[in-house]
This record gives sequence, structure tokens and C-alpha cells, in this order.
Amino acid sequence: MRCPFCGNAETKVVDSRVTEGQDAIRRRRECLACQQRFTTYERREEMPLMILKRDGSTEPFDRGKLLRGLVVATAKRNVPIERLETLIGEIESELHNSFNYEIESKQLGDVVLRRLKDLDKVAYIRFASVYKSFQDLDEFTSELKDLQ
Repeated sequence: MRCPFCGNAETKVVDSRVTEGQDAIRRRRECLACQQRFTTYERREEMPLMILKRDGSTEPFDRGKLLRGLVVATAKRNVPIERLETLIGEIESELHNSFNYEIESKQLGDVVLRRLKDLDKVAYIRFASVYKSFQDLDEFTSELKDLQ
């Protein structure tokens, strides 16, 4: 494992534990050259989830893309990145457990919204405004009323 800070290939595992979703092993590592610590995740290799987009195209499920969207939605909301990683793991497990490996983007968005609603209501509204493409204030207000 290469250190993301200095690129050194020599690291040691400081701590290992199974994630909450039981689908990965979280390892804390320390670089032997610069002594910086970082986290890695080991996951079993499975059938890849494919996301069926609205335009009919498909693309592989991308944890990083979802994480970036959630980071934007939770900006300045005091939601730790570890919680977002856990949330994505739970979403991915839910999708894998459906045994349907081609998921419509709408279904993925609905799962994310359902989980965000429980995590942080402001992040939910932020994510929903992009995901649902609100066209005017009435749509936005309607979503706020549904949230209450």
C-alpha cells in the first residue's frame, strides 16, 4: 500500500476492524517513512452494480462520485466523512442485497434521499434540490412541507 502523502510503499497496519455494515475491513495504516496515518478499506469483489441513467446509458456505480455529492450536500453541516463512508457502504449493501445489479438512477437517488432524511434534513434538501431538479420555488416549498 502506497502512502498517499509521500508515496512510500512501506506501511504498517496499526488497527483493523470490520465496518458496521460487515461488508469491509477498515485498516488504519502508518507510513514507515513519514509517519503519517491513513485509512484503507478492503471489500470483497462482487458483481459490479451498474447504474441505468435517465438517458438510457449505463455506468458502473462509483462510490467516489456518490461521496462527492454527499460531501457537497453536507458542507458546513458537521457530518463526519466517516459517517458518509458508512452511509455509502450501507447503500451499496442494500443495493447488492436486492440481487439486481442494474439499478435505475432514480432508485439510487431515492435510497440516498431516504437515508439522508434520517441523517441531516438540510443535507436532504440540498441533495434533493439537485437530484429532483427543482424548477421553481413552489417545488422547493412543496419538498420542505413534505419534510416537516
